[in-house]
Amino acid sequence: MRFNEKELFDKIYACWIGKSIGGTLGTPFEGRRELLDVTGFNSPPGRPLPNDDLDLQLIWLRALENYGPLALNERVLGEYWINYIPPNWNEYGIGKNNMKAGLPPPLSGDYNNAWKHSNGAWIRSEIWACCTPARPDLVTKYAYYDACVDHGTGEGTYAEIFTATVESAAFVEKDREKLIATGLSYLPEDCRVARSVRIVLDGYHKKLDWKTVREQVLKDSEDLGWFQAPANVAYVVIGWLYGEGDFKRSLLTAVSCGDDTDCTGATLGSILGIIGGYESIPKDWIAYVGDDIVSIAIDRGSMWNLPPTCTELAKRTLNMTRQVLLAHNTGITIGDGPADLGDLKKETLAAGDAYKKWFAGIDGSIDYDFIHARALVRFPEGIEIHGEKELGVRITIVNKMPNQQHYDIRYIVPEGIRVVEGPRHIAVMTSSGCTVNEERFDLILAADGETASVNRIIVEIAAIGRPTVMLIPLVLYGSVSR
Repeated sequence: MRFNEKELFDKIYACWIGKSIGGTLGTPFEGRRELLDVTGFNSPPGRPLPNDDLDLQLIWLRALENYGPLALNERVLGEYWINYIPPNWNEYGIGKNNMKAGLPPPLSGDYNNAWKHSNGAWIRSEIWACCTPARPDLVTKYAYYDACVDHGTGEGTYAEIFTATVESAAFVEKDREKLIATGLSYLPEDCRVARSVRIVLDGYHKKLDWKTVREQVLKDSEDLGWFQAPANVAYVVIGWLYGEGDFKRSLLTAVSCGDDTDCTGATLGSILGIIGGYESIPKDWIAYVGDDIVSIAIDRGSMWNLPPTCTELAKRTLNMTRQVLLAHNTGITIGDGPADLGDLKKETLAAGDAYKKWFAGIDGSIDYDFIHARALVRFPEGIEIHGEKELGVRITIVNKMPNQQHYDIRYIVPEGIRVVEGPRHIAVMTSSGCTVNEERFDLILAADGETASVNRIIVEIAAIGRPTVMLIPLVLYGSVSR
C-alpha cells in the first residue's frame, strides 16, 4: 500500500483541527446530564478552549519521538504521566497515585479504581491512529499501552481500542457502518461499550429518532453512572449516524446528548476530519477556533518543544507515522506518487486471528521483557497482605529463545513477610519441534505480624549462561498492627 503524502497530511491535520473544534464546541456543556439543544459555540471566537483530550496527546507524541515505535510501552507512558501531567482528576489521579505507590500498569489502572470504566482513555486515541493509518490491528497495542495505565482492563480500555481502530480504518474507509463494525470486531462481544454501540445501531436501523435512542443508552447505563465510556462512546455514534455526514449537524447532535460533551464532540470531530479531510470541515468553524493549541492539563514548563499549533502537531505526527509504519514492517509507504490501497477489503481491517489470540491474553498481567524471556505477573487474590492469611502471586516465564533455558530463583523479601512456597529452579522448554515455551508457578507469601504499608519484594530469576538477570518487582500493601 502507498499513501500520497499530501493527502495523508491533509487527513492528519483535519483530525487535529476537528478535535480542537469538537472540544471547543462541547467544553462549555461538560458534565450537563440532561438532554441539550446546542446550536453553536458558546465561547469567544478566534481561539480554541483548552482541552485535555488534545493536551495529553502532545505528551504521547513526545514519548513516541523520544523512545521510538518499538521501545514505547505502558511503563514509558506511566512514567510520563507522573512527570508531565499534573491533574489528579478521577482515573488520572488514581492511576498516578497507584504508580507512585509502586504499582506498574496495568495494575495501576485496575487496583481500587472506581473510574476504570470512564472516559479518560478513548479521548486520546488519535495520535496512535494517525501513526497507524489502515492498520487497526497494529493500533490496538498502542491503545492498550495508553489506556491500561489509568483504566487497567476496564471498559475505558475497551473504549480506546474501539475509537483507535475506527480512526485507523477511517484513513481508507468512509462508510460509517463499516467503520463501526470494524471497531466492534476488536471488542469482546459482551463488553458494555459494544452493548451501548449496538443499542444505537439497532435504534438507527429501526428509524427511531436520536433522542429516543439516547434515552435507551442512558437507561441501559444507569448502573454505571455518569462520565462513563459506554454511554459516551454511544453518544459519539449517535451524532455520527444521525448527522448523516454533515459535520456541523453530527457534532451538535453528539454534544446535545450531554454528559462528557467535550469528549464526544472532540472525538467525532477527529473521526469526521480523517474521513473527509480538511475540505469537509466548515471553514467558519475552523476560523472560529483557529490553529492554536491551548493547554490545561500538561506541564509545558517541564516538557519542552511541544507543538503550539495543530499544523505543527500534524507535521510531527506525519514524521512519526513514517517511523511507526517502517518499524513494524507494515509494507505501507508514504510518497509523492498517487495513493495505492492495493486489494484492501473490509476483511483486511477487521480483527483477525492473531489479534484475537493477543487480546485473549490480556488478563491484567504485568508484562516485563528481559530480552531472552518475558515475565508475566498476576495477583489473582489482590495485592493486600494481612495477618496470617497467605497470598498467592502467579508468575509465568516465557522463553523467547530457540533453546531450553534453566533458571535459578531467589526471593528477596522485607521484614515481616516470608515465602511459604515457591520454586528455586525451573526449566522452560523451547527447541525444534517443541511448542511449549512457558512455565507458570505460584509464589505463596504470608505476613508475620507487623508489615509496612507498602512492601517491596524482588523475585530474582537468573538464566544459566546468560548475563541478563530478571529482577521482577512485586509490591504488596500491608497493614501495621496496633
